[in-house]
Amino acid sequence: MMQNFRGESQHQRQSQKHKIAFEEKLARATKEKGLLIVNTGTGKGKSSAAFGMGVRVIGHGLRLGVVQFIKGALYSAESDLFKSFANCEFYTIGDGYTWNTQNRNADMQTAQRGWEKAKTMIESGDFQMVILDELNVVLKHEYLDLGEILKVLTNRPPELHVVVTGRHAPAALTEIADLVSEINCIKHPYKEQGIKAQKGVEF
Repeated sequence: MMQNFRGESQHQRQSQKHKIAFEEKLARATKEKGLLIVNTGTGKGKSSAAFGMGVRVIGHGLRLGVVQFIKGALYSAESDLFKSFANCEFYTIGDGYTWNTQNRNADMQTAQRGWEKAKTMIESGDFQMVILDELNVVLKHEYLDLGEILKVLTNRPPELHVVVTGRHAPAALTEIADLVSEINCIKHPYKEQGIKAQKGVEF
């Protein structure tokens, strides 16, 4: 019993310290602004995390814009779901994996169409969040001008959240971002077990 009492007492002291630290941080967090959020890394879940935030935006009755780069060759159920909401505009402007077309000029033109749509959304002031899915991949392959994109993102409306996903985020983008998450792969069923993409998990 004495050992349990000491353990409980120590737990209470630690909990109290955590509570005080949390309340101090909470008291200092008084600002609000639109965030530039980057989800990158080689692991699965970057787009899924972005769409989770998108669901929250829709749930609050706010307006969401989505532009999917690269994707387009394969069906994904999230596009059907998001398009069913009146307060969401969702565009998939891509031809699939970068090795599908084997045509750099075509890929650049497709990426430019997607960026023009994204730029219009960002600059309009009509949205509370814009998700730029797989934009990092487009930037890695230099299909778009990074300088222009950084300029538009930096000068976005003050209250607009922008979420950029995709592996290999450029350093210049992560440097200006407010929130950067790197998702790394530890195990993947496709690589380790030869399990194909499955409904509800990958699409």
